[in-house]
Amino acid sequence: MTPAIASALMPLMRGMDPERAHELALKALGLGLAGADRGQDHPVLATTALGLSFRNPIGLAAGFDKNALAVLPLMRLGFGFVEPGTTTPRPQDGNPKPRLFRLEQDAAVINRMGMNNYGLQAFVSRLAALPRPLPAVLGANIGINKEGADPERDYPALYLGVAPQADYVTVNVSSPNTPGLRDLQGEERLAAILAAIAAARANAPRQPPVLVKIAPDLAEDAVPAVVETCVAQGVAGLIVSNTTIARPASLTSPHRGETGGLSGAPLFEPSTALLRRVHRLAAGRLTLIGCGGIATPEQAYAKIRAGASLVQLYAAFAYAGPRLVPELKRGLAALLQRDGFASVAEAVGVDA
Repeated sequence: MTPAIASALMPLMRGMDPERAHELALKALGLGLAGADRGQDHPVLATTALGLSFRNPIGLAAGFDKNALAVLPLMRLGFGFVEPGTTTPRPQDGNPKPRLFRLEQDAAVINRMGMNNYGLQAFVSRLAALPRPLPAVLGANIGINKEGADPERDYPALYLGVAPQADYVTVNVSSPNTPGLRDLQGEERLAAILAAIAAARANAPRQPPVLVKIAPDLAEDAVPAVVETCVAQGVAGLIVSNTTIARPASLTSPHRGETGGLSGAPLFEPSTALLRRVHRLAAGRLTLIGCGGIATPEQAYAKIRAGASLVQLYAAFAYAGPRLVPELKRGLAALLQRDGFASVAEAVGVDA
């Protein structure tokens, strides 16, 4: 099966419960039923960030493959990087169902999954079993359990657990679906967590760079503190942003009132505005990954021009299917060439 055929079947999945459809999609991917992108990426898309080489800047965000069940098939769809997770120290079931909602009229998704996953040990075992070298960069997204958590203890342990396998590690302190997690973005708490990770990292035989994923709902005066704290603690970059708890008045779907994190089209403008601000504040000291509402080459390009060295998808990929990845790459390459850029790096932040 090709990515185009797999995508053509996506409307059939929309008649199913969203979480069940997602589980089936992961199984199909694991079996190789979504095909592969056999095309060659245009040279203009190749880029270096975080000290790593990316064949293209299009990545898959955390949350799609929480348990690293389909990492290699996802990479074969043409992504430049894939970020499985969030994984937690111990397995957890997450929040009660239903907890995943399609807002089709708004090209959006609301989830309150609660970081359901099989736990760190199973996650690392799957990463370790992947055949190397991998065709794309491998991230790992880490978070704490809902109960019995000690962030200063758990995040360093998680980092050490995934470090032997991952090319970079993302610290998730911004999911809206774990009580108290977003409070960890406060200056003092975030500094303590990152200092603990840095201490553990210093003695690790393999030291992949650390990123922090932030919320789009940070208070205006909190953003500079987050940036400076991350710089001071040796963080390599920020992912801007996670899902939002805001509910724009423009939403029309019957599910618009559900609690949880909103992703997809309504997140594009606020997350891009935050990205632009963070780029100015960071002033080249952090690598930024733009995430939120990307569904077209123009939107991926806008994130790059706003300050992102790399971009990530989730909701649009869930709606459109595998065909979206090659479409984004072709379109992005054309836009870069149209504007006279010889590389992605040349376009980063030109509109910030």
